Amino acid sequence: MRKKIIAGNWKMNKTVGEAVELARELAAKDFDSGRVQVVICPPFTDLTAVQETLQGSRIELGAQDLYWEKSGAFTGQISADMLVSAGCAYVIIGHSERRQYFSETDETVNLKLVAALQAGLNPIVCVGEMLDERQNDETESVVERQIRGAFAGLTAEQAQKAVIAYEPVWAIGTGQVATPDQAQEVHGFIRALIREIYGDAVADSMRIQYGGSMKANNASELLRQPDVDGGLIGGASLDAESFWAIVKAE
Repeated sequence: MRKKIIAGNWKMNKTVGEAVELARELAAKDFDSGRVQVVICPPFTDLTAVQETLQGSRIELGAQDLYWEKSGAFTGQISADMLVSAGCAYVIIGHSERRQYFSETDETVNLKLVAALQAGLNPIVCVGEMLDERQNDETESVVERQIRGAFAGLTAEQAQKAVIAYEPVWAIGTGQVATPDQAQEVHGFIRALIREIYGDAVADSMRIQYGGSMKANNASELLRQPDVDGGLIGGASLDAESFWAIVKAE
């Protein structure tokens, strides 16, 4: 059985004080860590304070992005080693907002994925189609291109450390959500593709999250799908009770 993973992507929200308050609320809550893994991904400026707040809890810390170089004249960028030193165990790579607003490509996703793995971080690699791509029946070709590009040159051992987050772009922050059948169809396609590339062991163990307006009122139905192994949660992760309702969803 693959352990579910629920990760909260706080995006560009929460000052340090606000982040500590939310992290404190979450750290006080109890959950079955044998059933589900919980990760929160605050902005860079909040990481150290949130890590200190999470001490003694079973919630893990993640970041929202990284740069692929280890150091140098890259003003405004954050390296994988910096994230590790701040206490991060996870990092989100290739989110659709990074692709849409900041010119992220399949090639840069691959560079970031390699850098994350070399530093010992667990990458959450985002893939997903735009609305027009879905309407043109291009979902599978888009997702396949993104996965093959992201994992280019990686061994099975390296790939096994990654989580894939399928996020239909048309459902991110829109209130729209893929139906459980739609989510399962793409998750099943992704698992079959990983099986083709890396074999049964990696395909059977790799976790594939759903992202795209997952909330307390639809989480259970989505998480019951055989190939949906968790959620990458945006807006609902900014409220402790809303996020925790997803963590506790069966």
